[in-house]
Amino acid sequence: MAQNVQYITNEAGDRVGVVLDIGTYQQLTADEHDPELLTDLSVEELVALVESTLSAASQAELDDLLARNAESQLLEAELTQLDRLLQHIDQLNILKARSRYTLHQLGRTELLAS
Repeated sequence: MAQNVQYITNEAGDRVGVVLDIGTYQQLTADEHDPELLTDLSVEELVALVESTLSAASQAELDDLLARNAESQLLEAELTQLDRLLQHIDQLNILKARSRYTLHQLGRTELLAS
């Protein structure tokens, strides 16, 4: 994640201190304590994850499999494919939730669509 850093220097030009923006400070202090934070991603990448969806082809396949499953018309291989898609959705939702949580912890909730 990009960090906003300003250095404090003495009269000789030596760096003697550092000033961080609040988001960077919170990230650095929270990293050790909260394994759910996605700290290696930029804010833009986090927003992209929050807004991500299934591809149109995967969504169409899911809709078809769910409709046919409701009518008990799926073959064994199709049931396996449905399970795979549902697991994929679960993992995507976990990533989206962690991204939203990380943005919240960074104080960047204004970037989240309501």
